[in-house]
Amino acid sequence: MKIFNYFLIGILAFIPVVVVLKILLFMEQIVANTFRSVYDYADNYLITLSLFAISFALFSYVGYRVREGSSLIIAVIDQIIDKIPFLNTIYRVTKKIVNMFSGHEQHTAREVVYIEYPKEGLWVPAYVTNKSGAKYILFVPTSPNPTSGFTLIVDESKIVKSKMGIEEATSFIISVGVDFNQIEEIKDLP
Repeated sequence: MKIFNYFLIGILAFIPVVVVLKILLFMEQIVANTFRSVYDYADNYLITLSLFAISFALFSYVGYRVREGSSLIIAVIDQIIDKIPFLNTIYRVTKKIVNMFSGHEQHTAREVVYIEYPKEGLWVPAYVTNKSGAKYILFVPTSPNPTSGFTLIVDESKIVKSKMGIEEATSFIISVGVDFNQIEEIKDLP
């Protein structure tokens, strides 16, 4: 029976490695398929590699410009998509969510707070997504998938601020509480 337990522990130990490998293989597949598509069209390795080098340089330049605060390419894309009904809403919301996690164009502090939910005495971490006076708009992620959850509007008096950053809170949620670097904060919760 012990050997079976060791076997299961060994399997569980490899889960993070497998997840990372799956992500890498997925990315490799996208790049390989794109490379094959471009090569099939151009039928020349030099042209294909040149297009990939130009694409890499373009994405790097756009990333640099976005990081510095302005990108003409992204501004033009924003203006075009803004004129398309329905897609403009999806694009705008997606962009705000990505900016919240990346910290770009962030007007409110990237904060993590604790709130009592679903009832008194039970505390959950939440991301501050917006503020209006003493009201906080919070996204409460669910474990182990922090991209799912719900949004609440809470008065400032009902929250306890955390020292955790977005990355730490996300790691805490994904790990279902195993990765918790701010353990001393539990003592401060009423």
